[in-house]
Amino acid sequence: MRIAPFAVSCLAAFACAGALAQQSLPPEVDAALARAKVPREAVTMLVLDAEGARPPRLAWRSQVPVNPASIMKLVTTYAGLDLLGAAYTWTTPVYLEGTVSNGVLNGNLYIKGQGDPKLVIERLWLLMRRVQGLGIHTVAGDIVLDRSAFESAAEPDPAAFDGEPLRPYNASPDALLLNFKSVVMTFVPDRQAQTAQVNFEPSLAGVAMQSSVPLSAGDCGDYRSTLRAEFADAKRIGFTGSYPAACGEKTWAIAYADPRNYAVRAVGGLWGDMGNQLKGQVREGRVPAGLKPVFESASPPLAEVIRDINKYSNNVMAQQLFLTLGLQQKNRGTLDAARTALRQWWNDRIGTGEGQPVFDNGSGLSRDERISAAALGKMLQHAWRSPVMPELMASLPASGVDGTLKRRALRSGGAAHLKTGTLRDAAGVAGYVDGASGRRYVVVAIANHANAAAARPAFDALVDWATQD
Repeated sequence: MRIAPFAVSCLAAFACAGALAQQSLPPEVDAALARAKVPREAVTMLVLDAEGARPPRLAWRSQVPVNPASIMKLVTTYAGLDLLGAAYTWTTPVYLEGTVSNGVLNGNLYIKGQGDPKLVIERLWLLMRRVQGLGIHTVAGDIVLDRSAFESAAEPDPAAFDGEPLRPYNASPDALLLNFKSVVMTFVPDRQAQTAQVNFEPSLAGVAMQSSVPLSAGDCGDYRSTLRAEFADAKRIGFTGSYPAACGEKTWAIAYADPRNYAVRAVGGLWGDMGNQLKGQVREGRVPAGLKPVFESASPPLAEVIRDINKYSNNVMAQQLFLTLGLQQKNRGTLDAARTALRQWWNDRIGTGEGQPVFDNGSGLSRDERISAAALGKMLQHAWRSPVMPELMASLPASGVDGTLKRRALRSGGAAHLKTGTLRDAAGVAGYVDGASGRRYVVVAIANHANAAAARPAFDALVDWATQD
């Protein structure tokens, strides 16, 4: 059979690969969109061979820039792996100013944040233990926190994005990000005493924290409403309601009402909880020029950090990585420097043929970030051929197994590693899908619409369709 010259040239260069792809949505995907009341014109979908050896199987509005929501974390984490390496770690140096005698530091203790995304309370405790290991149990001066690595004029309003200031996902990045600026409350019922003990992690210096609440009868239901919590006062965390005994033990994480002062209060609280004394105060400041660190606390490697970012869609950790790219590539820990670094990396590695993404903060918690399915698909193909592919793949939620896809197993029984994304008017998935043939595909599906979240069954239908090759 003779093949038309047009088809030969397409197959040779893939210059018109979109022309060879299926130009209509699979029936099962179309039907799911109709049920969700999401028009076809509100979605972009792409199914590509991961190796790039064949034309796309499906390309639907793939050149249209869309808001990817948290799918943008794929770009940030792959750029991080490519530019910094999977073994990259953040360090938090500790400095002493003055002499140590009889357990007393006669001067100041400095802790300098350098963007560690996972300096959680357990690791802060280990850092403090290392200070104690230097023979220090009393600081005669101040504990000074240096947050200057990331330049910030002011603490952003945590309610600015969606009016939910107490949601931990709205925590802002910080050179010395401690415990995601959150407080975890654990409620433990004591039926004999008819109270629930409330344990706070961490304790915050200068903040009154109510240690118990009355128990109540009835179903667990919406126990958070029943507690009638009062979180607005930065100097007090309390409750005017009760805790249903039927709930058993529960944990509830909230963002602290005064995020700018969270680190100061958390360090002060933990230092005291560990049996230490502080004659001065915990305050912000800069490490004096020329002072050498006595030790450095190292973060987990980047390969481990991006598992938290992608599997659980951690916004502030993604923003920490984004700013770190600006700091490492452009010597400035600012959003502008990070955006410049990402644009340069994209042009060098991915190219501009499919259009360049619009970067904002690198996490997808943004109304401004944009990327097309074609551009994202090209990046995922590039990542598939990269030496850091195993680390990126391992960071993605596995369908029906873990992360944000734990409860979304494929009907076909196939396997997929996909980053999810959800905002008020944007939702989608993107990543890698294993076909029944043994071939692996890049799949991108994103909806920008008021009913975007209702399109998840359509995304699942597309992923199932991709496995049936």
